[in-house]
Amino acid sequence: MRRDLIPLALAASLVPALVLPLAAPAAAQRAEEGDRDARKQWAAVALGRVEPRSREIRLGAAAPGRIVEVLAKPNDTVFAGELLVRLDDAEARARVVAAEAQAGARERARDDQSAPRGSGDRRRAEDAVADAERALIAARDALDGAVLVRRRGDGAESMIAPARERFATAQDRLVKAQADLARLRADEDTPLPNRTEAEWLAGRAELVIADAALEKTRIRAPIDGTVLQVAARPGELAPPGGEPPLIVLGDLSALRVRAELDERDIGQVKVGQAVTVRAAAFQGRDFAGTVASIAQTVGPGGMAARGPRRQSDIDVLEVTIDLADPGPLKPGMQVDAYFRREAGTAAR
Repeated sequence: MRRDLIPLALAASLVPALVLPLAAPAAAQRAEEGDRDARKQWAAVALGRVEPRSREIRLGAAAPGRIVEVLAKPNDTVFAGELLVRLDDAEARARVVAAEAQAGARERARDDQSAPRGSGDRRRAEDAVADAERALIAARDALDGAVLVRRRGDGAESMIAPARERFATAQDRLVKAQADLARLRADEDTPLPNRTEAEWLAGRAELVIADAALEKTRIRAPIDGTVLQVAARPGELAPPGGEPPLIVLGDLSALRVRAELDERDIGQVKVGQAVTVRAAAFQGRDFAGTVASIAQTVGPGGMAARGPRRQSDIDVLEVTIDLADPGPLKPGMQVDAYFRREAGTAAR
């Protein structure tokens, strides 16, 4: 090789080394400008979690007791009032039987005496309430029996609808009877109960209390919804309260996102604002939503909390987002909510 060509070769070999350092900052700058342009369309970004429209309802036992039977399974569709878990009720049933016997004896003692003058309407109204209470208990027991038969695989779904209708009718009957009695008692011309009548009324009240104690051995669905989790196991002791829950359910007819908005972005978000929701599980897919409600108080966040809270932590405002079409999103999934900037508002 000629000596005069060596410097040219060396210079040529150095060109890429000189160009690359110059090109790298330019590429980084273009990427940064692209990110900045993309952020201009978002007024704020917040971490959120998908949840049922009703939120998650966590059910526990009203009183401690041994779990006898678990009727619900995950993904079961349930109706409001449906029996989900039965606790040991032997003692509670015995108290109901004793209260019924006592109330019956006092009712016979009352009927053996003539009604005080002017108290006929009141006594008939009291009897109507007592009859309605008995009818409601019978309808409730019949509905529970239909649920038990269906869950055990011995009955059809068609048994449930008539039982629910009879239970609803019994509820309406009791409400009407109680209203009629309250109206009579409010009348100044209605005489007060005598001694035997008062004893019978006290016996009826004791029966109602005993039945309420029996009802505490039942865990029922408070709404129409879907069973999400079941932690109850037959034979275990159910602690009172809802933690840890024995049953978790929710209304999956519509899903929402509950997001925690940085308090510094409060002024950037309002009800009705368009939101884009993204989940790590579905890369490249956007879910449209709208801000449904904004909480009135600011507090510590809980979705991304790890360890004890620090004084430098940012407080958040809870924002609820209605999803137009949740698609494959599932309750409990963590998502990012991008609040779209409205026309005419400047980027911060």
